[in-house]
Amino acid sequence: MKSINVEKINTEVSKFIEDRDWDQFHSIKNLSMALSVETSELVEIFQWLKESESNEVSINPKLKSKVEEEISDIFIYLMRIAIKSGVDIEEAVFNKIKKNSEKYPVEKAKGSATKYTEL
Repeated sequence: MKSINVEKINTEVSKFIEDRDWDQFHSIKNLSMALSVETSELVEIFQWLKESESNEVSINPKLKSKVEEEISDIFIYLMRIAIKSGVDIEEAVFNKIKKNSEKYPVEKAKGSATKYTEL
């Protein structure tokens, strides 16, 4: 995966929102609900596919296009929620990885889908 220019994306998204005077509708509550809806739309794409079909996104242009649309919406809403919440996504992710590393030590979790409470 190539590096993501979050600042550039935020600038473009912010301009898009400002030009339409939509920030008034972008409460954290509303953005969270919109994120949930977009996530459901991503799930809907895969709902009736076979497991093998769901793993063919990169070689199926029609499927990839649909997935790109939903991932874009999800990313935009997630970014807006983080900004409005004062959450540094990069810092939060690294903190979460550290926390998960403690909950799922390699020697217990490797190759297992078992929840940490059952390890």
